[in-house]
Amino acid sequence: MLSKILFCASLAAALVWGQEPAGRGGPGGRGRGRGGPQPQATQEVKPGLFMITGAGANTEVRVTSEGLIVVDGKLPSEQNYNALMEQIKMISPLPVKYLIVTHHHQDHTGNNDRFIAAGVQILAQENLNKNLVNYQANPKPASATITYDKEHTLTLGGVSVEAHYFGRAHTSGDTVVYFPDLKVVAVSDIVTTGTTGPLADYAGGGSFLDWPKTMDGILSLDFDTAIPGNGGPITRADVQAYKTKVETFVARAREAVKQGVPKDQLMMQIKTDDLGWKPRVPNVDLFYAELTK
Repeated sequence: MLSKILFCASLAAALVWGQEPAGRGGPGGRGRGRGGPQPQATQEVKPGLFMITGAGANTEVRVTSEGLIVVDGKLPSEQNYNALMEQIKMISPLPVKYLIVTHHHQDHTGNNDRFIAAGVQILAQENLNKNLVNYQANPKPASATITYDKEHTLTLGGVSVEAHYFGRAHTSGDTVVYFPDLKVVAVSDIVTTGTTGPLADYAGGGSFLDWPKTMDGILSLDFDTAIPGNGGPITRADVQAYKTKVETFVARAREAVKQGVPKDQLMMQIKTDDLGWKPRVPNVDLFYAELTK
């Protein structure tokens, strides 16, 4: 019965959601959904693990016998939060015990304050709270209540969920969430899908040069399924292929700088049509400076 309810809810929402670009906070786009609630839809990734799309980044829900561990909490608004909780309650009547936020952009952290008010502990890599200090977003997301340096494990109802920090990529506080018993990893915006290219938020500590090394950390985990920040689940091979594309882009950028391409022409001179996406660099100055170190 649960699967039928979820399917019907997902189908109805997906008819609308499929026409909408994914909402983003911060440099990835300051977020859709301020004009009202956005449709959300739920699908089961593996037994006990669900993904809720819409109204910002993907949200993951891990069900345990003692409560729920949720990853990322959508764009800010009471409507988006309430709609998310409705989806979660269709998955399980148990309370949310923890919210893991994968980086500071508001399409992931927009409802932190509402989760905190509901008694939920929020876990994040320590750089997330630091990045929030200068983050230009209105409303500014609330800080995480629990932070970690390199790794942290949550155990609830006999289920373990691991948070890993492998280094800079999209931001300096990217958390990779690993569900070891299911061999699933949530990679947030370290991996994008479709024609939307990777975005290095240099103002938020991101780095294209460190990106491949961070992905090496992801690939060191034993997983067969990955959930990106937006879009459907992908395979381990997809993650590996994405890393190769980022490496190709970085190598071409290095070569362009070596050949004396000026900063204001850099992005135009780097070949990307064979990659299937064009990387997004909101601050070319900082990218260029990184390449010339």
